[in-house]
Amino acid sequence: MLTVSDISLRFSDRKLFDDVNIKFTAGNTYGLIGANGAGKSTFLKILAGDIEATTGHVSLGPEERLSVLRQNHFDYEEERVIDVVIMGNQELYNIMKEKDAIYMKADFSDEDGVRAAELEGQFAELGGWEAESEASQLLQNLNISENLHYQNMSELTNGDKVKVLLAKALFGKPDVLLLDEPTNGLDIQSINWLENFLIDFENTVIVVSHDRHFLNKVCTHMADLDFGKIKLFVGNYDFWKESSELAAKLQADRNTKAEEKIKELQEFVARFSANASKSKQATSRKKMLDKIELEEIIPSSRKYPFIHFQAEREIGNDLLTVENLSVKVEGEIILENINFTLSPGDKTAIIGQNDIQTTALIRALMGDIDYEGTIKWGVTTSRSYLPKDNSNEFMNSESILEWLRQFASKEENDNTFLRGFLGRMLFTGNEVNKSVNVLSGGEKVRVMLSKLMLLKSNVLILDDPTNHLDLESISSLNDGLKEFKESVIFASHDHEFIQTLANHIIVISKNGVIDRIDETYDEFLENEEVQRKVAELWNKN
Repeated sequence: MLTVSDISLRFSDRKLFDDVNIKFTAGNTYGLIGANGAGKSTFLKILAGDIEATTGHVSLGPEERLSVLRQNHFDYEEERVIDVVIMGNQELYNIMKEKDAIYMKADFSDEDGVRAAELEGQFAELGGWEAESEASQLLQNLNISENLHYQNMSELTNGDKVKVLLAKALFGKPDVLLLDEPTNGLDIQSINWLENFLIDFENTVIVVSHDRHFLNKVCTHMADLDFGKIKLFVGNYDFWKESSELAAKLQADRNTKAEEKIKELQEFVARFSANASKSKQATSRKKMLDKIELEEIIPSSRKYPFIHFQAEREIGNDLLTVENLSVKVEGEIILENINFTLSPGDKTAIIGQNDIQTTALIRALMGDIDYEGTIKWGVTTSRSYLPKDNSNEFMNSESILEWLRQFASKEENDNTFLRGFLGRMLFTGNEVNKSVNVLSGGEKVRVMLSKLMLLKSNVLILDDPTNHLDLESISSLNDGLKEFKESVIFASHDHEFIQTLANHIIVISKNGVIDRIDETYDEFLENEEVQRKVAELWNKN
């Protein structure tokens, strides 16, 4: 159990949270949610002991161990991969190193023998004899092949280093597990394995994630950071979101009688509870939902941007043909002999073995990178692009208002319209005068989405568009793209985003393409024959 007592954190100019009192108990997974800048990652750092709170304290149960996923893989460049994972249990690792150092001594004494015997006892008690096999299995589950386990971290790709740090956090069955964006950089299979690992995990998990499918799959509770407080709600993200929106709607409807409101809330809880799946996590969640008190359902202060794409004209008969496409990056072949055809109305998810491949393809489609082969767009297509790296768009010190003005039509190019437009994208008042070169990552993406809406193109090309966005903006973008009548080509790691949007899936590699038309993402993942072909394609690399 992790107990948070009277925690407050104040800076000179603002208060992040105040008088937080929570008990995080074993057997539950808590999704920590809140708007960007609300302090989610900061709260995790307080729980981990990395930041000292202004007031209050955090306490673990006796003899309990807390483990944290940290993004510090460059700290371990000269360490073996297997050792980095075992460092997840620092006490065990220290005993192992001290024990090995004693046995390596040339002048081994009686005193050394006594100390070695003590260490051997502690080593066995902590599961030391199984440590390497457990660490190896974790790495294999995350698709780190055995031939890399005894290499130094410096020899791994950055993507594999992220997986090693995740394995380190999971190692040794910690009593409390803190995970900040654990699915970042993971491939499809690794995310699926992690979801199942956490569903079966018997101890306490607190996770920050912008992946709604992940939160829905693994969480028994949401810890909502709102109004400077953190309040626990039973259920997954969808239950929290829909219940808080329903509560806000009922609160706003002053003509609704109290008994009618109660009935609607009761029906909502019953419907959500009945839909719980048969997994361990969902079954326990269903039991808790059945016991929920209606007064626990309260409106959220969250604000959602209004994202609506409209094309100036329809696409004609042709969208896109790609033939014999090859791309090199810094002399290395990233894609070779890629062929596929997209039709008007397709909303196509590009799935690669890594982000380098998907970004290379998207940049080639936009003419933003050198390539060999043929890329033929339909003559009636007009294209708008959201790159993964948008830094080049924001090099000067123009205000948001002036930057956006260049993309507005004559009819839209006045301050009243643009201020109103930006207001719907959550830039209110004097915020529209903020310089674009000082915007946060999430603000830059919202400004880029504003640009795309003004351009009114009939093809949207998006490279990891949910990157940097908060859950509210992701939800609004998802809805806006679902309603868009024309075509979308996108790369994403967001399961729900792909599942609810794509009707065409293109799997790419150095060695060709797997083309799946009229198949949802879940159907694609559940098709064992297709997944076997994907594995074969990727393993050729």
